[in-house]
Amino acid sequence: MDILQEKLKTLPDAPGVYLMKDARGKIIYVGKARVLKNRVRQYFQANKNHGAKVKAMVAKIADFETIITASEVEALILECNLIKKHRPRYNISLKDDKSYPYLRLTAEDFPRIILTRRIIHDGSRYFGPYTSGLAVKETLQLLRKIFPLRTCKTFAKRPCLEFHIKRCLAPCAEKISCKDYLQIVKAAEKFLEGRTAQIERTLTAQMNEAAQTLNFELAARLRDILAAIRKVTEKQKIVSDTGDADAIGLARLNGETCAQIFFIRDGKVTGRENFLLSGAADETDAQAVTEFIKQYYSRAQISATEILLPVALPEEDLKILGEWLGAKLIEPKRGVKRSLVDMANQNAEKFLSEESARRQFKDAQTVGAVEELKNFLKLPHLPRRMECFDISHIQGAETVASMVVFKDGAPDKKNYRRYKIRTTEGKPDDFLSMREVTSRRYGSADDLPDLIVIDGGLGQLNSALEIIRGAGHQVPVVGLAKQFELIFVEGSSIPVELPRDSQALKLMQRIRDEAHRFAITYHRKLRRKRNLKSELDNVAGIGVKRRTELFKAFGTIGKIKSATVEELSAVPSMNRAAAEALRKFFDAQSS
Repeated sequence: MDILQEKLKTLPDAPGVYLMKDARGKIIYVGKARVLKNRVRQYFQANKNHGAKVKAMVAKIADFETIITASEVEALILECNLIKKHRPRYNISLKDDKSYPYLRLTAEDFPRIILTRRIIHDGSRYFGPYTSGLAVKETLQLLRKIFPLRTCKTFAKRPCLEFHIKRCLAPCAEKISCKDYLQIVKAAEKFLEGRTAQIERTLTAQMNEAAQTLNFELAARLRDILAAIRKVTEKQKIVSDTGDADAIGLARLNGETCAQIFFIRDGKVTGRENFLLSGAADETDAQAVTEFIKQYYSRAQISATEILLPVALPEEDLKILGEWLGAKLIEPKRGVKRSLVDMANQNAEKFLSEESARRQFKDAQTVGAVEELKNFLKLPHLPRRMECFDISHIQGAETVASMVVFKDGAPDKKNYRRYKIRTTEGKPDDFLSMREVTSRRYGSADDLPDLIVIDGGLGQLNSALEIIRGAGHQVPVVGLAKQFELIFVEGSSIPVELPRDSQALKLMQRIRDEAHRFAITYHRKLRRKRNLKSELDNVAGIGVKRRTELFKAFGTIGKIKSATVEELSAVPSMNRAAAEALRKFFDAQSS
């Protein structure tokens, strides 16, 4: 604390950002201040009435750092960037904000609209962030139907299939001029902003102009786009005369905080997004809304002239945020604007209720199912880690085994394992295969699960028990029979039948199905390699290395068969002569 007291004496009398650090040098809080000297000192004043969260943070502060800025607005921008970069423990932050998807309008001569999760400062324009990956993909599909912009990364020499099905304007083949193409890009940009009334006016004027100048192809194209936009927007109702505004709602439930934002463009509600906030449980509504505004608009390009707030914010915050965003921030008390904020509040409450119900259902499927299973099978311990084995083959060929792991009722894919069975190749023997795989897994293992599940009946269970007990392990082992989903336990020929509607049975079905899927996937992979090897063995000049590279490049024998000589030649280790020989071989087969 002596070092901190010395640093407090040298704090600058200027606006800026401060970073609080713990004993390991990790940043635990980032804040901004109009006067750094006054703001930072407040944390270390004993007579200050700090909340529990601030007290806990101050107790961990071992050092701090300050960055002076030219203005408080610059400090706000820097604060947003540092919170996004470091994600400090004691700051309010948007949950999972690292993976939010955006739509990107590229900065190219002939721009494209693509889905991305990374913002690159290259002049492109970004729309978002969106909270639903599915919703943004559907939006992108709709955009491509209405606005046939190019999707290819590089220009081809001739129009592709997209042009022929009217999904691309083919600027690569000069089917449209740069000027006309950019007109449609501008319309797509306005559509993403929600300004559909503006688009309709602009496109109508451009369509009439094109018709008057006898450019009937462009006029027809603009007519089709105009019709598609009207079809999409005909169900949108004018809700207010607010013009362009963002209405923010806030709700809290069981320690969770949700902010919802409604987008009103040209007086119509054009969309909404909801965001869960972490670290906001102990903060006031005004603090939560302020932090949401800072973090959301640091990631999104604002096109609203007004931001409607659910609570009043301090005058100082309103001034700084308004200056930064170039928009007016108000808390409406009555009328249409208040009803929009109330609607956002209600939807935020609804989202939190649904999230709570979803979480309870997930807990019942995972942790609750594990507890049920312990009781039904009379296990000595809670089966928090379960390992399940399955065998896959076709008449003994390419026999493989899979081991999947579930922790607390959920898949733990990083610990999945697969085995190529050596002892039964050429003859189907599930019992011997199970003995081999359990021997390889538990022969000298010390990292044992709480429960081992064998996919099969009493025979497979006894084969596994012979190895596991022989290795001295006393882990509970059960067999899950496929036909009636009965569970066989050690020392009894009478199976246990779990209730058909129990979460325990559903958990056993999930782990069995996952083991089966994982085994089948590996078996198919080996079978494809074997088929590829057997077909290509007959081609002169194609050895093991070239065969491996071909499979790596194309994935399947069917794709190799349909490849051109040029495509085959481009594969590493291949040359023109080998490619021509391979092409000749496949052509002879097909004829």
